[in-house]
Amino acid sequence: MIRHRAGKRFRRRARPVRYVRGVVLLGLWLALVTCWVLLCPLSDAAGVGPDLVTCLGFLLAVAALLAGVRRGPLRELRRITEVARAAQEVLLRPLPARLDGLALAAGRLSASKGASVGGDLYEVMATVHGVRVVIGDVRGHGLPALGTVAALLGSFREAAHDEPELGGVLRRLERALQRHLRERARDEQSAAGAARPEGPSAEEFVTVLLLEIQEDGEVLALNCGHPWPHRLRRKAEQVAAGEPLPPLGPFPLPAELPVRGGVRLLPGELLVLHTDGAEDARDTGGRFFPLRDALARAAAVGPLSPAAVVDRVQGALLRHTGGRVSDDVALVVLRNDRLRVPVQPGEYGPGEHGAAARRPRPEPSRR
Repeated sequence: MIRHRAGKRFRRRARPVRYVRGVVLLGLWLALVTCWVLLCPLSDAAGVGPDLVTCLGFLLAVAALLAGVRRGPLRELRRITEVARAAQEVLLRPLPARLDGLALAAGRLSASKGASVGGDLYEVMATVHGVRVVIGDVRGHGLPALGTVAALLGSFREAAHDEPELGGVLRRLERALQRHLRERARDEQSAAGAARPEGPSAEEFVTVLLLEIQEDGEVLALNCGHPWPHRLRRKAEQVAAGEPLPPLGPFPLPAELPVRGGVRLLPGELLVLHTDGAEDARDTGGRFFPLRDALARAAAVGPLSPAAVVDRVQGALLRHTGGRVSDDVALVVLRNDRLRVPVQPGEYGPGEHGAAARRPRPEPSRR
């Protein structure tokens, strides 16, 4: 700690020294050029040679001055950019390539220039309750939405381990969002000199899709206004499990949360989660991006890996929009790499089912 503070004090002292040294050197150069013009006898000689030397001296002095003026802000801009990039990576950290027998990949496109994180959020965590996934979309995009993204991701990273039921995780996200909106509204009103607000703004909302992938590949889902994912095997099909709940924010959650099940992700199959920016992207003619067709084309070209699917879909989306998106886009792709799953009724014929039932069922393999 002492060494760190000493280093900071040294850097603070070194900056003015470098600045003064640059100003002194530039002043000496300008004085030398001025003396050349006023005192050197060659300056009155005929011909263009002395004039060219004089002009070159002044040009070099001006170039050095401009370079010195630009160098400081450019250095500061690079430092701020590095800090912002590191902060964004901590907020929306990269997913591991493998997690509890699942292969993972994620990609994002930000509508805000110079930002890699906007209003979209996602996270995948291995817990004792199964692999839990969240993907969401905050109203709006860019830097104003980062606070909401941080509040929701921080809550999910704790609740995913603590809550035994998927509904408990969603209620924790709702409480975290309400606290964040109340604090933001209070800060905005205080800055404006107004009275303290009674509650958060009704205009703020977040769409959220929560998934829990169990050991046998069954997928449980809770959806609050978010697009349903797609499953890739021989083709791309949307996994729709009923009518979603309203987005978080404007309305309280109901007393009974409809956790949807009945979908299984078999070994080798992929599940593609996305935000609505992928479906709402348009080309110059106003045509929406055909996400399902892009997924089908990505699935038709081997190898069918999560990273390849993300790259192909993002490439097709950027070609469709001409290289710039108008809304944030996030993609999360999971592939079931677990070698075996328990035998399910109906997966074998009448002659095979009895023999399969008599065989011991192996435990699911984890990687």
